[in-house]
Amino acid sequence: MNYYEENLKLESIIELVQVLNQQSSFEEILRIISAKAIQLFDADSAKVMMLNPQTEQTIKTIYIKQKDSFIQDNHLLNVNIAGWVQKHQQSFISSDIGKDERFCPDLFKDIEVQSAICVALNVGNRSIGTLHLLNGIDNKIFTQEDLSLAEKFSYVIAPFLNTVEKIEEYFSCPLPDDDLLNKYSKIGLIGKSERFIELLKSIEAASKCNVRVLLEGGTGTGKELIAKAIHKFSERNTENFSVLDCGTIPESLIESEIFGYVKGAFTGAVKDRMGIIEEANNGTLFIDEVCNLPLDMQSKFLRFLQEKEFRVVGSNEIRKVDVRIIAAASVPLIKLVKEKKFKEELYYRLNVYPIYVPSLDERAEDIASLVNHFIPIFTQEQKKCLETFDNDLMKFLTHRHWPGNIRELENIVERLVALTPPAHKIIGKDILPKEYIKEMEEEKFPNYAMQSNLSLNARLHDIESQVIREALINHDWNQTQAAHSLNIPEQTLRYRMHKLKISKD
Repeated sequence: MNYYEENLKLESIIELVQVLNQQSSFEEILRIISAKAIQLFDADSAKVMMLNPQTEQTIKTIYIKQKDSFIQDNHLLNVNIAGWVQKHQQSFISSDIGKDERFCPDLFKDIEVQSAICVALNVGNRSIGTLHLLNGIDNKIFTQEDLSLAEKFSYVIAPFLNTVEKIEEYFSCPLPDDDLLNKYSKIGLIGKSERFIELLKSIEAASKCNVRVLLEGGTGTGKELIAKAIHKFSERNTENFSVLDCGTIPESLIESEIFGYVKGAFTGAVKDRMGIIEEANNGTLFIDEVCNLPLDMQSKFLRFLQEKEFRVVGSNEIRKVDVRIIAAASVPLIKLVKEKKFKEELYYRLNVYPIYVPSLDERAEDIASLVNHFIPIFTQEQKKCLETFDNDLMKFLTHRHWPGNIRELENIVERLVALTPPAHKIIGKDILPKEYIKEMEEEKFPNYAMQSNLSLNARLHDIESQVIREALINHDWNQTQAAHSLNIPEQTLRYRMHKLKISKD
């Protein structure tokens, strides 16, 4: 790690403190810390384990953040490493955990982890838990420089995690917040799944602080709606919410769109024009597909973020504005940084408050709720009397792969409503266009379970989840009958439902 990179990362940690100081949600503090750790150390997994404040003996994972390509259970590994750190009262680093002589031979032989770091979370002379960083066999080997930075990182975050009452809640399994679901359903954010509730908690927390937010998620996942929600419930909600889509503006025009221009700045500039940054003054600017920002504009935009000032095209006058930036990207910006297509410093400037927006496949439990949200909207627009979809059609929509995410689902619902005769109240599968009927007949499992970029464990989990869900739906969610049809004990079925997070809408 060179001096410049180390300075950049230390500056990022300082910005993290500013974010954490504005948080009241303990769960959101955990999420932000874990996301920042993955970013800073280029780790595949970041995990926070805490000691039970009552006994100071039991240790439990209370938050874990993993890259999509690293979906696996490493509880045995983390417990043993945490025990070593607590026993020896020193930080842990290993370049080859499978051959580490500090543990019994073959203890971790089935674990696909190459390198690991674990540092204690200390407040004063008391340990409250541990922070774990893991990398798989295809990622980098952690260095002593990484360990040194991890220790500094732990000193900074430990005070924010030293909340006895909140830690105790994780040892007693708190329930989801129904009020949060009701609040955001009124502005079109619909769902009930665990992934969706986590997303809402992040949105709620982001709305309460005045820092830059980076939304990363696939096309059609609803990033603009999320940005609007953050603005609506923030202290800037009486000011403008402006949108800049970097994917639709020609490269030659983007500087003038952002900063504005004066009369005569270039051919066709017949009068002064205010840029979108100035239009958003005191409000929020949502920059969609920031990954498409040209490199030279990235430098100019970085200077604006650093100095909070800019020059209008064709003018030497310096102007200042107060704008909250919410950026969004449909591809991971860190990947573009590694490919030298996105400036590293700009990435760190934008990634003050990271929020990952899950795909529709990752929150398939929400599809029925979304469908039932869209039906009355399109029914009213098209002056029809439809009420719902039949079970077979809903089952098909719930199980299929959605590369276009919520936007694609919304378009299909609108199309099906348009194709249904006006007198019908229930939309049946016979209304499906031919291409979907063919897909319905050919696909036994959802496509997303077969994507080549998923690990073996992820594919097996998807297939198992699909088979169990099929059995439950076929028996109207009667667990006894579903277990019998699968030839497994009912207790086993319940355990697998809990582990795979399968529940009836």
